[in-house]
Amino acid sequence: MKILVIEDNESVASMIGMFFLKEGIEGEFVADGLEGYSRYKSGEWDALIIDWMLPGMDGVTICRKIREEKSTVPIIMLTAKDRESDQVLGLEMGADDYVTKPFSPLALMARIKAITRRYQSNNGYQAESGLLKTQHFQINKDTREVLLNGESVKNLTPKEFDLLYYFAQHSKQVFSREQLLEQVWGYEFYGDERTVDVHIKRLRKKVGTQDQPFFHTVWGIGYKFDEVVVENEI
Repeated sequence: MKILVIEDNESVASMIGMFFLKEGIEGEFVADGLEGYSRYKSGEWDALIIDWMLPGMDGVTICRKIREEKSTVPIIMLTAKDRESDQVLGLEMGADDYVTKPFSPLALMARIKAITRRYQSNNGYQAESGLLKTQHFQINKDTREVLLNGESVKNLTPKEFDLLYYFAQHSKQVFSREQLLEQVWGYEFYGDERTVDVHIKRLRKKVGTQDQPFFHTVWGIGYKFDEVVVENEI
Protein backbone atom coordinates (compact mmCIF):
# COMPACT_ATOMS: atom_id res chain seq x y z
CA MET A 1 0.00 0.00 0.00
CA LYS A 2 1.34 3.43 -0.99
CA ILE A 3 -0.05 6.48 0.79
CA LEU A 4 0.71 10.18 0.34
CA VAL A 5 0.56 12.18 3.58
CA ILE A 6 0.32 15.97 3.30
CA GLU A 7 0.95 17.17 6.87
CA ASP A 8 3.09 20.08 8.07
CA ASN A 9 3.27 19.06 11.74
CA GLU A 10 6.52 17.14 12.11
CA SER A 11 5.47 15.25 15.24
CA VAL A 12 2.20 14.10 13.66
CA ALA A 13 3.97 13.06 10.47
CA SER A 14 6.62 11.20 12.46
CA MET A 15 3.97 9.34 14.47
CA ILE A 16 2.14 8.32 11.29
CA GLY A 17 5.42 7.25 9.74
CA MET A 18 6.21 4.93 12.64
CA PHE A 19 2.84 3.21 12.32
CA PHE A 20 3.25 2.93 8.57
CA LEU A 21 6.55 1.17 9.13
CA LYS A 22 4.90 -1.21 11.59
CA GLU A 23 2.05 -1.95 9.17
CA GLY A 24 4.26 -2.33 6.11
CA ILE A 25 2.81 0.75 4.38
CA GLU A 26 4.92 2.80 2.01
CA GLY A 27 4.37 6.42 2.98
CA GLU A 28 5.56 9.64 1.36
CA PHE A 29 5.36 12.80 3.46
CA VAL A 30 5.03 16.37 2.20
CA ALA A 31 4.69 19.43 4.45
CA ASP A 32 3.39 22.00 1.93
CA GLY A 33 -0.03 22.01 0.28
CA LEU A 34 1.09 23.12 -3.18
CA GLU A 35 3.96 20.66 -3.18
CA GLY A 36 1.66 17.93 -1.91
CA TYR A 37 -0.88 18.54 -4.68
CA SER A 38 1.91 18.46 -7.26
CA ARG A 39 3.22 15.20 -5.79
CA TYR A 40 -0.27 13.70 -5.92
CA LYS A 41 -0.48 14.59 -9.62
CA SER A 42 2.83 12.90 -10.41
CA GLY A 43 2.28 9.60 -8.59
CA GLU A 44 -0.05 6.64 -8.13
CA TRP A 45 -1.53 6.35 -4.63
CA ASP A 46 -3.72 3.89 -2.78
CA ALA A 47 -4.90 6.65 -0.43
CA LEU A 48 -4.23 10.24 0.63
CA ILE A 49 -4.08 11.65 4.15
CA ILE A 50 -4.39 15.44 4.06
CA ASP A 51 -4.21 17.94 6.89
CA TRP A 52 -6.80 20.72 6.85
CA MET A 53 -4.46 23.63 7.64
CA LEU A 54 -1.41 23.68 5.36
CA PRO A 55 0.97 26.29 3.97
CA GLY A 56 0.69 26.95 0.27
CA MET A 57 -2.72 25.37 -0.27
CA ASP A 58 -5.16 24.21 2.41
CA GLY A 59 -6.37 20.63 2.60
CA VAL A 60 -9.99 21.38 1.69
CA THR A 61 -8.87 23.06 -1.54
CA ILE A 62 -6.62 20.10 -2.38
CA CYS A 63 -9.52 17.71 -1.79
CA ARG A 64 -11.89 19.78 -3.91
CA LYS A 65 -9.41 20.00 -6.81
CA ILE A 66 -8.80 16.26 -6.72
CA ARG A 67 -12.53 15.49 -6.88
CA GLU A 68 -13.07 18.04 -9.65
CA GLU A 69 -10.63 15.96 -11.69
CA LYS A 70 -12.95 12.97 -11.17
CA SER A 71 -10.32 11.09 -9.17
CA THR A 72 -11.75 8.48 -6.82
CA VAL A 73 -8.60 7.97 -4.72
CA PRO A 74 -9.61 7.46 -1.05
CA ILE A 75 -9.01 10.60 1.05
CA ILE A 76 -8.83 10.96 4.84
CA MET A 77 -8.63 14.48 6.22
CA LEU A 78 -6.86 15.36 9.45
CA THR A 79 -8.36 18.35 11.21
CA ALA A 80 -7.98 20.24 14.47
CA LYS A 81 -11.34 21.88 13.77
CA ASP A 82 -14.14 20.44 15.86
CA ARG A 83 -17.02 22.55 14.60
CA GLU A 84 -19.67 20.52 12.81
CA SER A 85 -19.79 22.94 9.87
CA ASP A 86 -16.04 22.59 9.29
CA GLN A 87 -16.09 18.81 9.35
CA VAL A 88 -19.12 18.61 7.07
CA LEU A 89 -17.39 20.98 4.64
CA GLY A 90 -14.47 18.58 4.36
CA LEU A 91 -16.79 15.69 3.58
CA GLU A 92 -18.77 17.72 1.08
CA MET A 93 -15.56 18.59 -0.75
CA GLY A 94 -15.05 14.87 -1.33
CA ALA A 95 -13.19 13.44 1.67
CA ASP A 96 -14.14 9.85 2.44
CA ASP A 97 -13.51 10.29 6.15
CA TYR A 98 -11.83 12.59 8.65
CA VAL A 99 -9.95 12.22 11.90
CA THR A 100 -9.99 15.01 14.50
CA LYS A 101 -6.75 15.97 16.24
CA PRO A 102 -5.54 14.85 18.67
CA PHE A 103 -6.16 11.30 17.51
CA SER A 104 -5.09 7.78 18.32
CA PRO A 105 -2.80 6.24 15.69
CA LEU A 106 -4.83 3.05 16.02
CA ALA A 107 -8.00 4.96 15.12
CA LEU A 108 -6.28 6.42 12.06
CA MET A 109 -5.05 2.97 11.01
CA ALA A 110 -8.56 1.58 11.38
CA ARG A 111 -9.85 4.19 8.96
CA ILE A 112 -6.99 3.63 6.52
CA LYS A 113 -7.63 -0.10 6.49
CA ALA A 114 -11.36 0.43 6.14
CA ILE A 115 -11.24 2.71 3.10
CA THR A 116 -8.46 0.78 1.34
CA ARG A 117 -9.34 -2.81 2.21
CA ARG A 118 -10.89 -3.42 -1.24
CA TYR A 119 -8.04 -1.75 -3.10
CA GLN A 120 -4.84 -3.44 -4.20
CA SER A 121 -2.13 -2.36 -6.60
CA ASN A 122 -3.22 -4.68 -9.40
CA ASN A 123 -6.21 -2.59 -10.43
CA GLY A 124 -6.72 -0.21 -7.51
CA TYR A 125 -9.02 -2.58 -5.67
CA GLN A 126 -9.41 -6.11 -4.47
CA ALA A 127 -11.76 -7.88 -6.82
CA GLU A 128 -14.89 -9.23 -5.24
CA SER A 129 -17.24 -11.19 -7.44
CA GLY A 130 -20.67 -9.79 -8.03
CA LEU A 131 -22.67 -8.08 -10.74
CA LEU A 132 -25.67 -6.57 -9.00
CA LYS A 133 -28.72 -5.59 -11.04
CA THR A 134 -31.70 -3.71 -9.66
CA GLN A 135 -34.62 -1.93 -11.29
CA HIS A 136 -32.51 1.09 -12.24
CA PHE A 137 -28.90 0.17 -11.43
CA GLN A 138 -26.29 -2.23 -12.71
CA ILE A 139 -23.33 -2.30 -10.31
CA ASN A 140 -20.19 -4.29 -11.09
CA LYS A 141 -18.20 -4.98 -7.94
CA ASP A 142 -15.15 -6.21 -9.85
CA THR A 143 -14.75 -3.22 -12.17
CA ARG A 144 -16.44 -0.78 -9.76
CA GLU A 145 -18.63 0.47 -12.59
CA VAL A 146 -22.15 1.79 -12.10
CA LEU A 147 -24.86 2.14 -14.72
CA LEU A 148 -28.00 4.10 -13.89
CA ASN A 149 -30.78 3.46 -16.43
CA GLY A 150 -28.05 2.37 -18.86
CA GLU A 151 -25.94 5.51 -18.40
CA SER A 152 -22.50 5.33 -16.78
CA VAL A 153 -22.02 7.06 -13.42
CA LYS A 154 -18.36 8.07 -13.24
CA ASN A 155 -18.06 10.55 -10.37
CA LEU A 156 -18.56 8.32 -7.33
CA THR A 157 -15.86 8.27 -4.69
CA PRO A 158 -14.78 4.85 -3.37
CA LYS A 159 -16.89 5.17 -0.25
CA GLU A 160 -19.92 6.39 -2.21
CA PHE A 161 -19.62 3.32 -4.42
CA ASP A 162 -19.35 1.03 -1.38
CA LEU A 163 -22.37 2.65 0.23
CA LEU A 164 -24.47 2.40 -2.94
CA TYR A 165 -23.52 -1.24 -3.43
CA TYR A 166 -24.30 -2.14 0.16
CA PHE A 167 -27.70 -0.46 0.05
CA ALA A 168 -28.55 -2.03 -3.31
CA GLN A 169 -27.77 -5.44 -1.82
CA HIS A 170 -30.30 -4.77 0.93
CA SER A 171 -33.10 -2.92 -0.84
CA LYS A 172 -35.82 -1.55 1.47
CA GLN A 173 -33.93 -2.64 4.59
CA VAL A 174 -33.53 0.13 7.15
CA PHE A 175 -30.07 0.74 8.61
CA SER A 176 -29.00 2.98 11.45
CA ARG A 177 -26.01 5.24 10.99
CA GLU A 178 -24.05 3.12 13.45
CA GLN A 179 -24.75 -0.01 11.40
CA LEU A 180 -23.62 1.70 8.20
CA LEU A 181 -20.38 2.88 9.80
CA GLU A 182 -19.64 -0.65 10.92
CA GLN A 183 -20.67 -2.42 7.71
CA VAL A 184 -19.50 0.04 5.05
CA TRP A 185 -16.73 2.03 6.70
CA GLY A 186 -15.48 -1.01 8.55
CA TYR A 187 -15.01 0.32 12.07
CA GLU A 188 -17.11 0.62 15.16
CA PHE A 189 -19.13 3.74 15.88
CA TYR A 190 -16.97 6.48 17.39
CA GLY A 191 -19.75 8.92 18.21
CA ASP A 192 -20.01 10.95 14.98
CA GLU A 193 -22.75 10.16 12.48
CA ARG A 194 -22.19 13.11 10.14
CA THR A 195 -19.98 11.06 7.84
CA VAL A 196 -22.96 8.90 6.90
CA ASP A 197 -25.32 11.87 6.51
CA VAL A 198 -22.99 13.72 4.15
CA HIS A 199 -22.35 10.65 1.98
CA ILE A 200 -26.10 10.02 1.67
CA LYS A 201 -26.57 13.67 0.69
CA ARG A 202 -23.88 13.40 -1.98
CA LEU A 203 -25.33 10.18 -3.38
CA ARG A 204 -28.77 11.76 -3.63
CA LYS A 205 -27.25 14.60 -5.68
CA LYS A 206 -25.25 12.29 -7.93
CA VAL A 207 -27.72 9.49 -8.70
CA GLY A 208 -31.11 10.66 -7.44
CA THR A 209 -33.78 13.16 -8.36
CA GLN A 210 -36.32 15.03 -6.26
CA ASP A 211 -39.00 12.49 -7.17
CA GLN A 212 -36.70 9.48 -6.98
CA PRO A 213 -33.93 10.04 -4.41
CA PHE A 214 -33.31 6.26 -3.98
CA PHE A 215 -31.98 6.93 -0.45
CA HIS A 216 -34.82 7.56 1.96
CA THR A 217 -34.70 8.93 5.49
CA VAL A 218 -36.49 6.80 8.08
CA TRP A 219 -36.98 9.30 10.87
CA GLY A 220 -35.60 8.25 14.22
CA ILE A 221 -33.79 5.24 12.76
CA GLY A 222 -31.61 5.92 9.73
CA TYR A 223 -31.84 5.27 5.99
CA LYS A 224 -33.07 2.77 3.44
CA PHE A 225 -32.60 2.23 -0.30
CA ASP A 226 -35.83 2.03 -2.30
CA GLU A 227 -36.32 2.59 -6.03
CA VAL A 228 -39.94 3.65 -5.83
CA VAL A 229 -40.98 7.13 -6.93
CA VAL A 230 -42.07 9.11 -3.90
CA GLU A 231 -43.93 12.33 -3.27
CA ASN A 232 -42.76 15.04 -0.89
CA GLU A 233 -39.55 13.21 0.00
CA ILE A 234 -37.48 15.29 2.43
